[in-house]
Amino acid sequence: MFIYLSKKIKVALPNPIPLDAISWNREYGWIACGGDEGLLKIIKIDSEKGNNRSNLSMNQTLEGHNGAVKVITWNEHYRKLTTSDQYGLIIVWMLYKGQWYEEMINNRNKSVVTDMKWNSDGGKICIVYEDGAVIVGGVDGNRLWGKELKTPLRQVEWSPNGKVILFGTGAGDVLIYDHKGNPISRIDLACLEGQTGDSKLVTMDWYDGNFGYVDEECPVLAICFQSGRMQLMRSESDTKPVLVDSMMEAVAARWNNNGTVLAVAGKQPTDDGSGRLTCAVQFYTPFGEHLRTLKVPGNTITSISWDSDGLKLALTVDHFMYFASVRPDYRWGYFNNTVVYAFNKPERTEHCIVFWDTKLNGVTVKFVKNLIGIAAAGELCVLSTKADDSSGQYVLTLCNAIGTPIDSKYIDIEPTFLTMTATHVIAASHECCFVWHHKQTRALDSKASKKRDEKIFHIDDSPSGGKDTDPSKFKKARLETRDPICSVCASDRMLMVGRESGTLHQYGLPKVNLEMKHILKCRPDRLSLNCTSTRLAVLDIDGILTFFDPEVKRTNPETGAIQYGEHISSFERKDVWDMRWADDNPELFAMMERSYMYIFRDLDPEEPIASSSYICNFSNLQVETVALDEIMRAPEQPTKGSHAQHEIKSLRDTRTLLETVTIEDAYSYIEQNPHPRLWRLLAESALSKLDLDIAEKAFVRCKDLQGIHFVLHLTQLDDKQKQQAEVCTYFQKFEEAQQIYLGMDRADLALKMRKKLGDWFRVVQLIKSGAGGDDLLLNQAWNSIGTYYFDRQRYAEANKFFAQGNNYKGRAECCYRIEDWHGLEELIYILPEGDELLRDIAAKFASVGLCTQAVKAYVKVGEVKSAIAVCVELNQWDQAVKLANEHNVKEIDALLAKYASHLLSKDKLVEAIELYRQAKHHLDAAKHLFQLADKISSKGNPLRCKQLYILGALEIEQYIESKRSGSDPTRSVLEGLLEEDALEESYARMLEHPWRGAEAYHFLLLSQRQLYAGMYNEALRTAVRLSDYDDILPPLQVYSVLALAAVATNNYGLCSKAFIKMESLGAEEDKTRQQIESLAIDLFSKHPPKDVAAGTITCTNCEEENPDWATSCASCSFNFLPSIASGRSMVDLEYWICPQCKHRASAGEISRHNFCPFCHNPV
Repeated sequence: MFIYLSKKIKVALPNPIPLDAISWNREYGWIACGGDEGLLKIIKIDSEKGNNRSNLSMNQTLEGHNGAVKVITWNEHYRKLTTSDQYGLIIVWMLYKGQWYEEMINNRNKSVVTDMKWNSDGGKICIVYEDGAVIVGGVDGNRLWGKELKTPLRQVEWSPNGKVILFGTGAGDVLIYDHKGNPISRIDLACLEGQTGDSKLVTMDWYDGNFGYVDEECPVLAICFQSGRMQLMRSESDTKPVLVDSMMEAVAARWNNNGTVLAVAGKQPTDDGSGRLTCAVQFYTPFGEHLRTLKVPGNTITSISWDSDGLKLALTVDHFMYFASVRPDYRWGYFNNTVVYAFNKPERTEHCIVFWDTKLNGVTVKFVKNLIGIAAAGELCVLSTKADDSSGQYVLTLCNAIGTPIDSKYIDIEPTFLTMTATHVIAASHECCFVWHHKQTRALDSKASKKRDEKIFHIDDSPSGGKDTDPSKFKKARLETRDPICSVCASDRMLMVGRESGTLHQYGLPKVNLEMKHILKCRPDRLSLNCTSTRLAVLDIDGILTFFDPEVKRTNPETGAIQYGEHISSFERKDVWDMRWADDNPELFAMMERSYMYIFRDLDPEEPIASSSYICNFSNLQVETVALDEIMRAPEQPTKGSHAQHEIKSLRDTRTLLETVTIEDAYSYIEQNPHPRLWRLLAESALSKLDLDIAEKAFVRCKDLQGIHFVLHLTQLDDKQKQQAEVCTYFQKFEEAQQIYLGMDRADLALKMRKKLGDWFRVVQLIKSGAGGDDLLLNQAWNSIGTYYFDRQRYAEANKFFAQGNNYKGRAECCYRIEDWHGLEELIYILPEGDELLRDIAAKFASVGLCTQAVKAYVKVGEVKSAIAVCVELNQWDQAVKLANEHNVKEIDALLAKYASHLLSKDKLVEAIELYRQAKHHLDAAKHLFQLADKISSKGNPLRCKQLYILGALEIEQYIESKRSGSDPTRSVLEGLLEEDALEESYARMLEHPWRGAEAYHFLLLSQRQLYAGMYNEALRTAVRLSDYDDILPPLQVYSVLALAAVATNNYGLCSKAFIKMESLGAEEDKTRQQIESLAIDLFSKHPPKDVAAGTITCTNCEEENPDWATSCASCSFNFLPSIASGRSMVDLEYWICPQCKHRASAGEISRHNFCPFCHNPV
């Protein structure tokens, strides 16, 4: 940063009155200052944009105090001013109709007010008195609470959240209280350790964080003592504060608006060693690093205050008010028409990086953690950051103009100083320098190329550019030096490193070898080489600009030896804070001195230009500046007005000459002051006057081959009007050129020009106005307009123009983007068969799952297999099979089998079944349904098994029905399958008894329901029938149910037979067999194995009587059909048959059901 005194105001006229206090209202810009004899003034300074003049828009003297005004504080939220004088009188002032008036007065009449502060929201004020009294009041004047601390008080400060109050005592202690007046603790003042004598506290200032923080661990609380010692803390409980000794007699300390700079005012000894004290303001970073010292004329400095932007500092010195202008060190850079800069947001801990394209006014925002610096050159910029881990490393990241990282490099040294050329990035700590050749072509994993790419050296070494700069062998990264690095700059062939002693090291690039050392007359704060590396600009810490020629030879008068490097004693400028060489002329440079910009040619200045902007570029006789101060007020919304261009005098004079003198005189002037930009300006002027000879000479002098060819083209034209039209086109005055062509009745040339420019809107306009052109050109224009809208994602408008230009491909793409599926389907009918676009349309439909439309497109283009593949992919197997049969495609079965095998290998049995169902492969679907039922049966879920068997049976019924009807579209395919599976018994068994599995589980469930319901006879009849299904059901379970039902009905004969079966089944498991035998002994020792008399049924075949639980006739073996409703054997001639499963039930039984008890088909 740089700071200089810019304004001085004598507050009291005509008699000088010493000033004691000052406070700047950051919200509205009012400045209140107070002094002896009750002096209190409010002024407001308005600066005119674009120049350095400032006017007092308010200058009011407030009357009410009789003694010296000692304390002034603003309530910015409520626009109130609170003041106090040496007698303890407190006055609250308010603004009314542009004037300040007394609102409230308070005088405790016991002690003097030493300090008072409003909290951050302006709702409370804390007043401390010299006798230790504390009063906290509200903005309306009500007293909230008071307290006697019984110790003299000097300072008070609120925490930003208003929950903590700090009290500074006369003994130099800092006490911590909560906002209700309850004591918490006290601050350990480590900065006073070892100090003897009194430690008077002069300032406590706590940054509120409204503009974010420069670092997550950034100190925000400054405690300053009269001895010059300071303690910078992160919070009131910080155990590791930053300790600073300013070596001055301090009177005040204040943070700037964003907490990045702390200003400390007071008196310090002069440099001459006389012991005299002089007024000064020192500036520090939040981490205690000294930035600058501003010396102030006068005997006594009493108070300081910052403005709202941190760009001005107000000081009260004797009876004067001084204003110092501050030029901050923003982290920014300029490259490739892009300004990159960083700022902080209060709601985020990262740094916000903005990439602003000054030509297109486009903004890209990135967030970066632990940002240290920014540098830019050529087409890239580099961001230096601290690694977000515990490695202690740092990262250099190359970015393009939109913030995209291009490359990065991890380094072990802190990049305190950062500079960049088009090919090199140089990062330096106070001890070491790292050079990265970032554009060198290399293999990234090559160790040899890495050595060439990265070089590092210690400032005390003398590198030769060989192995001594190899980073892999460097071990001095943290080795300290007695003469630290303080500045770095580089050009395409030279690296300059300045040290605090004034020693200047010159290294060659890209080898990085030490060429020589020079001695400067100052400590360089900033260095800059011109475009030819023949002159070095040196800007010291006091803002003095000098020049040094590193290549000039001179003879040492004492030794007679030849030495290189010489200071230019004829040039020295003070109060310089920015400087830049021209990119194309080693004698041109621009600098910012105070609030003016000066442009020099060979050390001769031009007329100054009022500006406080930063110089970002100097080329083609034009200086570009960027107003970073204005940008930082709204950093995410930079405006084009913040980027300005200033032409140097020779360019302005040449423009004037071209307007006032002949072209030949201007030619002579430019010959004396040659520059490519001036020759180009002359060429353009000559072209506008159709002086082709001068234009050609000028283009030759500025080496513009395109301009030379253009002049030759003009000489070949036989018409002056044509030449004039071509010149207008060259200057991009296309409307004028078109009017000339139309005036010549050469509308065809106007049409040709618009076509060449790609201005298709005007091409259409000209064609419609009768300027010529055929339908082919008109279609080209419509399609180009459609492409214009398509590129801007305005697809609906693009579709209309593509339709006019018969661009079916463009229409297809637009319909797809806007999801106009009807419009896309229309193209299928419009396009001829075999058109390649149909394939693309089909793919588009397939990508969104529209199978029917995709099939239409594929079939029309003649790709039936692709259509079938889409059907398979979208699981539309019925349509796939239909297509296969219509077009005699044999591969469908193989594809189906392959896909089904894939599903089965992934244990996706349900998906495979659904695949077979949709493909109408009913037998395969039934087979896998039965397999799934068998798999589930082991898990003890009979109801689910019955459902699966019914589904499988229904699939078989569909297969049988399709065979009977003869209209099966898959007949030929299925016949082939049946031929292949003819030897498989499973298919034949399924076809013969499709419902048998479902029947087994149906009767099992029915028997158990009957048992639980107490219907034992019905349960016995159903259980007996289960023995016919012991090949499907677990036999042990079948006969267990039968035995249980037999015991319940006292049919011990049946029960005995069931136990015999169970004993034979349980023979393999000894434990089960023993349990069955034990149970049989217990049962049959009490009950003989005989059946009770039961009801009978008559066989309809032989008319023999049989027990009602019989499933077949004992005489003729005629099988009795079961009732699916009750399980009993049916011998009735009248019964109900289910139309779906073909199972029977009596009319009386089925009348109690709405659905078939077996398959659940509606009755």
